[in-house]
Amino acid sequence: MTSYLFRNVEIWDGEHDDRYPGEVLVTGNRIAMVARGRNQIAAEQAAEIVDGGGMTLMPGLVEGHCHLSFVGPRRNQDLGEIPPEEHLLRTCRNATFILDHGFTSCYSAASAKLRIDVVVRQEIEDGYLAGPRYRAAGPEITVTGGLGDERKQHIHAEGFGMIADGVDEVMRAVRLCCREGVDNVKLNISGDEFVGHARAEVVSMTQAEVDAAVAVAHDWGKRVACHSRAAESVKRAIRAGVDCIYHCDFADEEALDMLEAVKDRVIVGPAFGLVHNCVFEGDVVGLSRAVVESMGLPRKLEHTIATYQEMRKRGMKVVVGGDYGFTVTPMGQNARDIGHFVKFFGYSPAEALRCATVVGGELMGLKGELGVVKQGALADLLLVDGNPLEDQSVLVGPARLAMIMKDGGMHRDPRRYGAQDRCAAAE
Repeated sequence: MTSYLFRNVEIWDGEHDDRYPGEVLVTGNRIAMVARGRNQIAAEQAAEIVDGGGMTLMPGLVEGHCHLSFVGPRRNQDLGEIPPEEHLLRTCRNATFILDHGFTSCYSAASAKLRIDVVVRQEIEDGYLAGPRYRAAGPEITVTGGLGDERKQHIHAEGFGMIADGVDEVMRAVRLCCREGVDNVKLNISGDEFVGHARAEVVSMTQAEVDAAVAVAHDWGKRVACHSRAAESVKRAIRAGVDCIYHCDFADEEALDMLEAVKDRVIVGPAFGLVHNCVFEGDVVGLSRAVVESMGLPRKLEHTIATYQEMRKRGMKVVVGGDYGFTVTPMGQNARDIGHFVKFFGYSPAEALRCATVVGGELMGLKGELGVVKQGALADLLLVDGNPLEDQSVLVGPARLAMIMKDGGMHRDPRRYGAQDRCAAAE
């Protein structure tokens, strides 16, 4: 059993607002000891000693709205057109890529094809593929005309949705996902601006359908997440007992009150990266300002900002994860969300970091064990060349990540991060 002693580090433990100088002992896949100050843990307790060079030791990041199988599509239907063999291989590459960017855990917000997530999760768990801890999902269960239905009357087109109409079909779809081994079930209760026939404020799934889906998933021991932009879609999710509600952009006062009433049970996530990039950086992928405005995206941006500023005030549990994986939101930018939470939603840097660590650990089903640096917690750790409490951008991209440890194993060894790397990272 390998053991590491980290010395000369500034610890951000996920629980306090500030860093502190200290030491951390990792034994096997757990944190055995955390000490404040220098030379507090005896060297003989560890097989290997790592000098952190004054860098920040912090929990690994958790992606709370992950789409590993979204491999750079421009349009939703692109995901249906990728042959399954190529799609699986590209998803495997994404798994390693996101681990390289410091995300040691990912909660899937849907797979583009039924078994891709399940297969990738198993390859990671079996040790054949370098990737994050992964909670696998099935496709987004939607209804005719809802987000994920790319068909036309005269054309059959595959998208990323599993189409099910009525209580019986929805129950069957959930059971199918459960049979194939998913950890999470995803429902599309509302539309989206990226769907011309069902915009964001359209509620596409009935209360009876949502109730039935959640009941079946919970009977199978699965957690349920949903796509809910419209106020009424948020309310339907809460009434049905959904565990994680994404977006909530147009939540009205009643929806916010209902969310606050269940804030100890329900986790929310804005998936802000997609709307942010479309509004501010869409020209990079050919989204002109006129197109962005015709889609109503600036209005959605304003509503999202106002909603999450209010959620912060009400103490709701929020995760990062911005629908990364599209052409306009390339995988690898995921940690930008932390800075977005500070700039747009009014979070303090420590609050935003907790959304990317502590709250994410709870979403993963490992509350208190993941996303924190404390005795007994899982040894998912980053050694960061910089202070993310002062500059959140040091977590974006792998250049400033001197170490990535997952489950006590070195994915990136800090002893290979030398003075030349530190100079390059500072430029």
